[in-house]
Amino acid sequence: MTSYWAEFALVAVVHLLAVASPGPDFAIMLRQALCQTRRNALLTALGIGLGILVHVSYSLLGIGLLIQQSLTLFTILKVIGALYLTWIGILCLRSKPGGVHVEMGEKRVQGGIAAFRLGFLTNTLNPKATLFFVSLFSVVISPGTPVWIQAGYGLYMAIATGLWFAGVAVFFTLPRIRQLFNRFGYWLDRLMGGVLLLLAGQLLFSDLTGNSGPPQ
Repeated sequence: MTSYWAEFALVAVVHLLAVASPGPDFAIMLRQALCQTRRNALLTALGIGLGILVHVSYSLLGIGLLIQQSLTLFTILKVIGALYLTWIGILCLRSKPGGVHVEMGEKRVQGGIAAFRLGFLTNTLNPKATLFFVSLFSVVISPGTPVWIQAGYGLYMAIATGLWFAGVAVFFTLPRIRQLFNRFGYWLDRLMGGVLLLLAGQLLFSDLTGNSGPPQ
């Protein structure tokens, strides 16, 4: 067991660099933290964390490698992911003053299931995450590592991701941080919408082998 600690440390470092880098997950998480209740932001963080388990599962089963090697399957995944980000981005761009901010009343607050689903789908529909986890499980992690230990790595990454974004949720829902960003009102939503549309375009028009980037 002790022989796998070095491998685990490498996995942890690679994952930390990936999860801390900007991407769709962070953009969605930032918007949720600034425009929704802390509870909803934490539910979105939970959804993102559980989404990691989906990538881990198909990587362990070898399905991720099949997706990576199939131009058709990967293109389909890219289009679905890009369309989802585009849809969320358009919703942000169409926001009106007071349309999403929790200060405007409970009736405008997103439902808990919707908040969780937003995080889960944003992560699972990101094909760059597919490339990252397939590469991780085929290059960084030795094929000789027992499956149960690899699954343990995956569980760690899911928990670490959830905790990271939970920290983002807690920080950006602090009253002082909220007050600072609330000066921009609904323009924050429009900015996030533009960012999501740019990410969707980058995702859709990136090639399969290059510019794969980290998953977050």
